[in-house]
Amino acid sequence: MLLDDTKLIKNVVAARLAKVFYPFIIARTEEGQYLQVNLSQNEITDPTFWDTMEKICEEKIWLPVGRKFHQLLDNGWEVDPKIAS
Repeated sequence: MLLDDTKLIKNVVAARLAKVFYPFIIARTEEGQYLQVNLSQNEITDPTFWDTMEKICEEKIWLPVGRKFHQLLDNGWEVDPKIAS
């Protein structure tokens, strides 16, 4: 569960990867909603990315996903304190 109540963090949803199969990733949010993660062309063609996603799926690690565009966030759970205040 996200504990921060800033406007920026409301654009992020916590999700676990439910299924990883090339070229798709399906994630399940805390609310139980399933969504297809939108991937960049670099992510789609990167074998290391797919190995990592499979391991994350196996370990059931929560990931930050953009609520609107369903993309994995590269800055994780961090919000720049200068922007948040």
